[in-house]
Amino acid sequence: MTRRPTINDIAEAAGVSIGAVSFALNDRPGVSARTRERILAIAAEMGWQPSAAARGLSVSRAEAIGLVIARDAATLGVEPFYMKFIAGLETELSATGTALVLQVVADHDRAVDALRSLWAARRIDATILTDLWADDTRVAAVSSLGLPAVLVGHPRPGSSIPAVWSDDAAALTEALAYLAAIGHRRIARVAGLAALEHTRIRTLAFRAAATRHGLESAEVVDTDYTWEAGAWATEQLLTSSRPPTAITYDNDIMATAGLHVARKLGLDVPGRLSIIAGDDSQLCEMAYPALSALARDVHAYGANAARTLLSHLDGAPPTDFQDATPRLLLRDSCSPPA
Repeated sequence: MTRRPTINDIAEAAGVSIGAVSFALNDRPGVSARTRERILAIAAEMGWQPSAAARGLSVSRAEAIGLVIARDAATLGVEPFYMKFIAGLETELSATGTALVLQVVADHDRAVDALRSLWAARRIDATILTDLWADDTRVAAVSSLGLPAVLVGHPRPGSSIPAVWSDDAAALTEALAYLAAIGHRRIARVAGLAALEHTRIRTLAFRAAATRHGLESAEVVDTDYTWEAGAWATEQLLTSSRPPTAITYDNDIMATAGLHVARKLGLDVPGRLSIIAGDDSQLCEMAYPALSALARDVHAYGANAARTLLSHLDGAPPTDFQDATPRLLLRDSCSPPA
């Protein structure tokens, strides 16, 4: 059976953005008359028709996407990852005149309540779910509400909700392989929240790689991503009877905290301790020595999440999108062990 054309197909054929196609098909300002005519002609030639769901939404769309984050608001403000991710979302959403409704709540129960209220009041057309847990009540909740959504995390078996994800296991595997190759035998991991799906995936990959490389020790300490937790975990590791010679961290905040603790204990970085941060940001470049990191384009990650959701709202079938795998970016914080 021939696949029904989508606005993605029209945008590709016309050489314009999805936002421009949306403006033209919905007779909204934002594109020139000539571009509008060309888009409409291509759509007609392809036999494009809006889906029933899209037609229903177009009548009463809120022109807004909900992002309800279940995190401590105090820590979220200093997290570079989320600032870049939201900027990426806004790049795509603003191009189509779509607003972002942001709420920060304490836990998943409150997140579900917030999404239910926003959806019932028709204040949002869809939502983006981040920080997925292995057993996440929000996924079933948005499905039961009929609320269109995109998961920022690995695809869920049995779920029709599209997912935008990257290979967290491959990134950790590369980092550990590098550290083992330059001679490290005692490597530790300061992880994020244990309940998070991507934390579990990374930890499993870390332990599998440690076994494969025959490491002497591969301790994992779970934390909450904060500076304080990163500092505490690092101090516990470095003052143990057999301290690691290298530590990987799940974000840049904890990695810079670890660098601070190492200096306080009189340990040279990278002479006595190698450090790899989990996210790359200006914090890693501003540190001394500059921190090696698992680098990724977080802005593009957010943009891809928004693009996937907008396409789904405009009638495209739910399709998962695999973002680029984080890559190991070496700076000055890694060297062979003394």
